[in-house]
Amino acid sequence: PSLPGITAPAEQLTATLNLAYDARGEHYEARTEHKKEGRAIYVNRLIQQTSPYLLQHAHNPVNWYPWGEEAFAHAEKLGRPVLLSVGYSTCHWCHVMERESFEDEEIAAFINANFIPIKVDREERPDIDDVYMKAVNLLAGRGGWPMTVVMTPQKEPFFGGTYFPPRDGARGARKGFLTILTELSARYESSPAEVLEDAKNLSARMAKMTRPVPPGDVPGGAALRSAALMLGKRFDTTHAGFGRAPKFPTPANLSFLLRYWNRTRDAQALRMVTQTLASMAAGGMYDQVGGGFHRYSVDERWLVPHFEKMLYDNAQLAPLYMSAYQITGEQRFARTARDILTYVAREMTAEHGGFYSATDADSAREDGELEEGYFFTWTLPELQAALSAQDEEVVRAWSAVSERGNFEGRTILHQAKSLDEVAAQLGITPEQGRARFERARHKLREARRERAAPLLDDKILASWNGLMISAFAQGAIVFDEPQYASSAEAAARFVLEEMRDERGRLSRASRGGKRSSAAFLDDYAFMIQGLLDLFEATGSSQWLEHAIALQEVQDTYYLDAQKGGYFMSASDGEELLVREKPAYDGAEPSGNAVAAMNLVRLHALTLQEAWKTRAERLFAAFSQRMTAHGIGSPKMLEALDFYLETTREVILVAPDKDALSTSPLARVLRETYLPNAVVVRLTTEPAALVPYASGKTPLKGKARAFVCEQGRCELPTQDPEVFATQLDKRTPLIQGQALPSLLLGP
Repeated sequence: PSLPGITAPAEQLTATLNLAYDARGEHYEARTEHKKEGRAIYVNRLIQQTSPYLLQHAHNPVNWYPWGEEAFAHAEKLGRPVLLSVGYSTCHWCHVMERESFEDEEIAAFINANFIPIKVDREERPDIDDVYMKAVNLLAGRGGWPMTVVMTPQKEPFFGGTYFPPRDGARGARKGFLTILTELSARYESSPAEVLEDAKNLSARMAKMTRPVPPGDVPGGAALRSAALMLGKRFDTTHAGFGRAPKFPTPANLSFLLRYWNRTRDAQALRMVTQTLASMAAGGMYDQVGGGFHRYSVDERWLVPHFEKMLYDNAQLAPLYMSAYQITGEQRFARTARDILTYVAREMTAEHGGFYSATDADSAREDGELEEGYFFTWTLPELQAALSAQDEEVVRAWSAVSERGNFEGRTILHQAKSLDEVAAQLGITPEQGRARFERARHKLREARRERAAPLLDDKILASWNGLMISAFAQGAIVFDEPQYASSAEAAARFVLEEMRDERGRLSRASRGGKRSSAAFLDDYAFMIQGLLDLFEATGSSQWLEHAIALQEVQDTYYLDAQKGGYFMSASDGEELLVREKPAYDGAEPSGNAVAAMNLVRLHALTLQEAWKTRAERLFAAFSQRMTAHGIGSPKMLEALDFYLETTREVILVAPDKDALSTSPLARVLRETYLPNAVVVRLTTEPAALVPYASGKTPLKGKARAFVCEQGRCELPTQDPEVFATQLDKRTPLIQGQALPSLLLGP
């Protein structure tokens, strides 16, 4: 198309792209500094995409291609290297690199004349991101986004990094992006054989890294103990969390430690979790006004966040706070969990029921300039304008608000004192203090609505929706809140009806009624998990049926039938340099970890040995990893814990749904942390897929509970105390061995 550095633009292509631009409609806002009379000067192939991230770059002067054979064929024809840039729509440093480099006409002209540039949304194509992130880690020693890779037309990388400043000296860099590109282009032209050799060697190293190790034995409880000890060594006893700044929420670590506590009653394991959850919820990483967590804290005190909000973080953190509430009974954990779900329902839910993906870190000031965190921060005059004197007094005392602020002249609200301490300081009751605080929160939320909100990434991802379905389903159980179940069901219906084809196969993403890209392992695994949770929350067999149907598709296209476990991409999917079999739990759990838990839960529900066998083969495939490096796969260790524990199958049967909800037996279930159990709720609807549920009926119109192991049930009970005793059973983590405490210090 007609862009800088392109000497002979194709008129037909330019016209086609301009038509696509026009078709976006009058409300479409081109994101670029290059405009004339309100219209973007430049348009590239990304205008034809649905990804919000790709559309952000559709008006750069760079001749971006989406990932596909057209780009690589063109690179082969012209003898040019490929410049791959990977990011996502709410990535702050992606925006910075866009403004500094990809909007720069000189840099764009050089790219267009010497490279074939490709843009990839990592959230829509995690397979591409995962493969080339391995290359960047090998080449640069660390990874991140934006990810920058230069490769041959055969897709073999020979250079990689993350963010690069635009020119020499910018941000203190010795070499800027333009110089680096100039040197790479010159080297590719002058020494192509050497470059190709380097690329092939790197590809061979990547293939070796992903080569499966021989299966071992299914690990025992010692693997769980080893990982718990390692987490204990990394725990920050001062500020909670793990390691130093930046601090990430690491929900998989915390969830694993709760299970470890459940098996061992190790007080230190529980302490690590509750201190971390309390510190996060008190800090600026938590949106004290609107609810929900930001991505991470840049400092070790959880005060200054990176302000983007991701659906997957909040989907994993809400159940953690619910579990902490079940274990401790502390209302602060319940309030945080409810706040997260309220935030998602209010701001991250589409009309059709699906959940949006994320909101940006940057937002516009009154002068239109973007600033990180502006939407979420306050000056003292802004607080005073929004609040009454009484409410302001509470907020200032609670958050230690000063005229100087705590973040670039503004204030990130956080808990400096508890509300009880504030109430005592102000001479009011704790109830009055909380009432004033909640009133102030509401007023600040309303005042904030007058600001320009951060960009919303409104695509629907099957995997992240699966995680959020789980969160709402678990909220329905713990808080006896039917609306939470309705939210989970609406999202599940959207994914199953609008993102699944006639063969039963899922799409990865949906936006504006259009599906994009084939699904990956985590899309199936996370959705199956959500459907199983929805079945346990509602007792409706349709969700279990859908879960089994998706599991069968996953087994058909993703299973490694020879060595066990699952590949990230389908057997009939695009062939990349390597075919990943993920096991590392990062910001999201690995697809194999969640798949393992799904298999052991499906076995516990249906008693079908095929699910158990498949789980055992998965554990064997990752045996070495779980034994030697279990700290990197805590979610898989949770599934192993479920497998090693004597699983309880709990059946609660009542004459109708109201009786199921109001029964004292249901209260016991709500208040009990049961990580290694499956729950079947029965009324008149038969649970045909759960064999041991057959014949279970209420007694004299009142609810009864059955607690079973492998389908063999104890005597049914209507007594809540007896029911609680039946549920409170654990098998030792390591038979015949008393485990010492993790010993974290005072």
